[in-house]
Amino acid sequence: MNFALIKEFMTLLEEFESDNKTSSNSYPPTIEGFKLWVSGGEKVKSVPDEPYWEGKENGRTAESAISTLIVHLNRYAKTYSKSAIVNSEFSTQEDFIYLINLKAFGEMTKMALIKKNIQDKPVGMLIITRLLRQGLIEQTDSNNDKRSKLIRISEIGLIVLEKQMEKIRHATNIVAGNLTHKEKMDLIRILNKLDAFHYPIFSRNIHSDELINTVYEEYPFKNS
Repeated sequence: MNFALIKEFMTLLEEFESDNKTSSNSYPPTIEGFKLWVSGGEKVKSVPDEPYWEGKENGRTAESAISTLIVHLNRYAKTYSKSAIVNSEFSTQEDFIYLINLKAFGEMTKMALIKKNIQDKPVGMLIITRLLRQGLIEQTDSNNDKRSKLIRISEIGLIVLEKQMEKIRHATNIVAGNLTHKEKMDLIRILNKLDAFHYPIFSRNIHSDELINTVYEEYPFKNS
């Protein structure tokens, strides 16, 4: 063991603590603060700034703000999607999202497609029935389970989707708004984390009467 190095480190640590006591703008008393002090880097605040959200001053929680903002963003996205399909064969944004998923992931069962789009079975079946009637998708018997049907995007569906894709891409670009590339990457990481939390719960098809109580019993929700 290099005792000389340890002694030098302890001396340096004492200087760090002493400097922090006398400095008007001290470093945080953490290893990161110590590293910044050693390197002469920019000082950081020991407590990160919190953003403002509507109602914060009246005690509104961060969780409430997050939930409302997600709902708002979903509604904004729907308005742009509605504009993207004007004068097209699509009735709703779910129509082209179903086709995009089939094009990207290949044929799958009806329930697999419905779950991929995070929808209830009755709603999903209505969309699939409409797409079948329009000839935008087609279905065949599954080789593994004769009781199950596989659906895939049809040639007509590919043509119709491609015809509308430029407007759809414009709509998705608008939804991302004025975020920088770094902010987009940070947001994707956060949303992926939330999706990974919620999807297994959604996939269990817990009845609405029991959903909130079940989740609260199984997951340790704590205010941070």
